[in-house]
Amino acid sequence: MSTPSDTQFARPQIDARALLGLYDPADSVDWGPIRAAQLQAGGALALFLFAANLVAALAVAFLFASVTPLWQLACWGGFVAAVSLTVTFRRLTHRRRDAGRADVGEVRDTVLEGVALGVIWSVPSLLFASGAGPMAALGLWIALSILMVASAVSMAALPLATMAFLLIVGASSAAAMAINASAALAAAVLVYSALLMLVCFMRAKSLVVIRANEIALLERDETVSLLLRESEEDSGDWLWEIDVQRRVVRASPRFAYSVGIDPGAINGMPFLQVIAGPTWESGNFAAGLRTLADRLKNREAFRDLLVPVYVDGEERWWEMAASPRFDDHGSFIGFRGVGSDQTEARRSADKINRMARYDTLTGLPNRLLINEALGRAMAEADKWGSRCAFMMIDLDRFKAVNDSLGHPIGDRLLGRVSERLQQLVSENEVIGRLGGDEFAVVMRDATDSARVERLANAIIERLSVPYEVDQHTLYIGASVGVAVGPRDGRTAEMLIRSADLALYRSKDAGGGVYHAYEPQLHMVAEERRVLEIALRNALANDELHLNYQPVVDAVSGRLTGFEALVRWTHPELGVISPAKFVPLAEDARLIAPIGEWVLRTACEEAASWDEPVRIAVNVSPEQLHNPNFVTVVAQALSQSGLPADRLELEVTESVFMREGTGAVQVLDRVIDLGCRLSLDDFGTGYSSLGYLSRTRFSSIKIDRSFVQSASKGVREAIAIIRAVVALAQSLGMATTAEGVETEEEHRMVEGLGCSKVQGYYFGRPLPVEEARALASHERRDHAAA
Repeated sequence: MSTPSDTQFARPQIDARALLGLYDPADSVDWGPIRAAQLQAGGALALFLFAANLVAALAVAFLFASVTPLWQLACWGGFVAAVSLTVTFRRLTHRRRDAGRADVGEVRDTVLEGVALGVIWSVPSLLFASGAGPMAALGLWIALSILMVASAVSMAALPLATMAFLLIVGASSAAAMAINASAALAAAVLVYSALLMLVCFMRAKSLVVIRANEIALLERDETVSLLLRESEEDSGDWLWEIDVQRRVVRASPRFAYSVGIDPGAINGMPFLQVIAGPTWESGNFAAGLRTLADRLKNREAFRDLLVPVYVDGEERWWEMAASPRFDDHGSFIGFRGVGSDQTEARRSADKINRMARYDTLTGLPNRLLINEALGRAMAEADKWGSRCAFMMIDLDRFKAVNDSLGHPIGDRLLGRVSERLQQLVSENEVIGRLGGDEFAVVMRDATDSARVERLANAIIERLSVPYEVDQHTLYIGASVGVAVGPRDGRTAEMLIRSADLALYRSKDAGGGVYHAYEPQLHMVAEERRVLEIALRNALANDELHLNYQPVVDAVSGRLTGFEALVRWTHPELGVISPAKFVPLAEDARLIAPIGEWVLRTACEEAASWDEPVRIAVNVSPEQLHNPNFVTVVAQALSQSGLPADRLELEVTESVFMREGTGAVQVLDRVIDLGCRLSLDDFGTGYSSLGYLSRTRFSSIKIDRSFVQSASKGVREAIAIIRAVVALAQSLGMATTAEGVETEEEHRMVEGLGCSKVQGYYFGRPLPVEEARALASHERRDHAAA
């Protein structure tokens, strides 16, 4: 069965326009290599064409020296030399380029060369031969006809340029013959020129057909070679054999080719010298080569032995196997073995190994390689009685970048961070990325504690400099935790744990600092772990209860409601402060079930009180980021029978820091149920006035820190309270001052315009029975009034 490569030029149908270089036809023939061959052939006889032009120019000058001014001949000769030299240089440039393909434009542009030569050679016929007589015209024609033949021979591969030259020179010569000789001679010149043009076209066509068939044969040979190579590579790559003196005998051509040595010269060479290559003279052998030498020396069979080999300056990896050979008498006569080139497999394995140990985003060592580096550093420190160190680095405010600008920007920012970190470390440190926005540094020698401190501070300072990423100016920071081995951990795992605890302390301190590990950090972590385990069972074991802190009218002192506050009493650990277990519940994702329990319990209790006493319940951001929270509120109101307007939900400003989570929509739906909404701890966090205008808050709670500062006469705190009161009044909201503990503070916040107050002056958080009694007393006082 024939293929296109076999048959496409069997009966060539060459388009004349394509042959001349006027266009590339849309057929199965690939004209790129053919165009390149045309240019190469044109350059092959470029010097011959240049010599022919010079010889013809000298003949013309000799012919017309007596009838033409010498300055004209000199000027014309100079032009001939310049044009022919330019054409020669262009042809040689194409030849030296050694390109495998050329486009149609490159071939088409050669017509300018033919036109330029034709124009310059038409000058003698049209200028010098005028009035010179028939013999001079005949002599000129003889010189030009020889030049035309030489051009047709040297430029036949580029028919468009050649035919343009022949046409111009032939037409000008015919005109000279018609003027100076006879019309018959002019007609003969035209016929001669036409025949030369036809011969040139046919020769160019033959050259194209030959080149096309060569390309087809080459493609077929490459296909056969590939098939043979695949068949050979399915088995051993090559065989080798050595004698008792470990010299190569009967080397196979494939073996000689593999080591880059002529097959005729390799026999008799020392086998190890052949394998060692350039390292033979220096004696700096690789471990695999030494193992091979030992096996050969001890006459031991071996297999799957990887040996590095240098061939033409490139490192290759061979897998070799061999067995010793013995003659009929049992005497050792050498080795015979097989080898195969495993370079690509080795490179693939190295690539996989790198991917397993390096982070694909930053190119830094990953957690696996960092652990290995730390293990080696600790082993060295233990061996020499020195110290090593491990730093954990966590980026501050990086999550905000991901949430607001997207992960692609975050990934590019991590790349910039890794670049800065690499600029800070020396050969003593290994830096890597543990994952997310966490990085780590292994210090092999940490005996100088001041150096450890300087590096930690340098990391924080360098990473805190603003970043320019995709026209965004990004501000982040870094927190660092440091542990020194073996003091802070005898194993890599223990040292990493210690550094992690130190990092937690840096984060708890607000970030942007570094802390070294201290033993009490482990105690704090252990306490936290025990508390978390106990907290997970607190609800099921009925260990949580609610206290209720009164909220009163600032002017009349009348009770308006209670704030429900969760408390935890563990049977063994005793009373645990909310400052401990509430943040722990948020970190452990327990705040949602605890918050739901508080809401339902508070609604059931408040339903037993007489109106108009309200109940306020704190709601965490985690609860509001759950769309099902509205259903939880609706069920709590329905099951308890509490009117919706007597339930007030208190949220902090932190709920508005995460945009796109639907928290604002959840609040709007809760308000639509009829519940009231209060903004707690106003002024201590995000403080977005935009959310005050878009969210229907019923009241604003002023944080106790402002109340205490104002009671001490701090003018800024007084100004802030006045501003908040004015803002709330303009928006139709009430204001509640928290943390009022004395009569003076009460009078102060009343004078500043606060509508409600809350604090120890009016009552501490009360157990449920006392809260009920206070609510009943308030109802009786209200009825008596």
